[in-house]
Amino acid sequence: MKNKVLFLLTLAFMIGLSMHAQRGVRIAYIDTEYILENVPEYQEAIAQLNAKADKWKNEISTKLGTIDQKRKALSNEKALLTKELIDEREEDITFEENEILDYQQKRFGPNGDLFIQRKQLMQPIQDQIFAAIQELASSRKYDFIFDKSFDSGILFSAKQFDLSDQILRSITRTSKRKQAKTKAERRAAKKEELVPEINYELEARQKALDEKKAERESAFEKRRQEILDAREAKKKEAEARRQKIIEDREKAKQAKIDARNKTTQAATKEENTEKTDTAKTEGETKTKAQLVEENRQKKLKEREARKKQILQDRQKAKDSLNN
Repeated sequence: MKNKVLFLLTLAFMIGLSMHAQRGVRIAYIDTEYILENVPEYQEAIAQLNAKADKWKNEISTKLGTIDQKRKALSNEKALLTKELIDEREEDITFEENEILDYQQKRFGPNGDLFIQRKQLMQPIQDQIFAAIQELASSRKYDFIFDKSFDSGILFSAKQFDLSDQILRSITRTSKRKQAKTKAERRAAKKEELVPEINYELEARQKALDEKKAERESAFEKRRQEILDAREAKKKEAEARRQKIIEDREKAKQAKIDARNKTTQAATKEENTEKTDTAKTEGETKTKAQLVEENRQKKLKEREARKKQILQDRQKAKDSLNN
């Protein structure tokens, strides 16, 4: 099938090339998946459909769980039941299981509700995409427009030939027209440009310039950040050195204060010791002086007493002579 598609595309391309050799063949492509991913209405509808599908899956899972429980219960009770009752219950379980499988086929089968609703959901979008492609191909005189989302045999495609964004704008514009309620909104939607003309060469040059500008800005920003980081590192290093100097000064100052305190304490202790020794020495000296003074006073008293005794004896002798 793929080879057949490639052959048909090659044949169509060669025919178109021979027919339009003078003016050149205009080829482009679209990406339907990209377009659908960017249509809000389609995404909302898909979300609702997926929610509905999840609900159906949960219902089927719950019912199948019930069937499994009934089978387990029957297996546990077989020893207590007759063959007729066992056959009857197995027939009921099989009937319920077939009903669930039919319900599953109805919801998720090839012609089930999910397939039909998804097709109904896709059809309007596909019609809009096809109409936009027809209008674009007619106005721009494209010879071939391929869809990259399907197996079209496109092995490489340059971005400049991608019309997906233009088709998406066309669908958005059509949606705005349908949703317009006032005349002003309808006029604005009508005046809106369907597909702006794109100068791919100019766009490529502009893209290259933008990329170079972005590279320069990135390199400048990187260099600026490196300078800022280096400056910040130097600032932190200087701050660390300053802090270390302050800490060393504080340690030296504290060491001096401690040494001074030790010296003062030692001097005070020595002074106190000297004072104590001086006090003791003075005490001892004072005691000796007192002893000397006492001896002297004692000698004076003894001398005074002898002097008085001599005077008394003289007086007595004198009195004796007179008598």
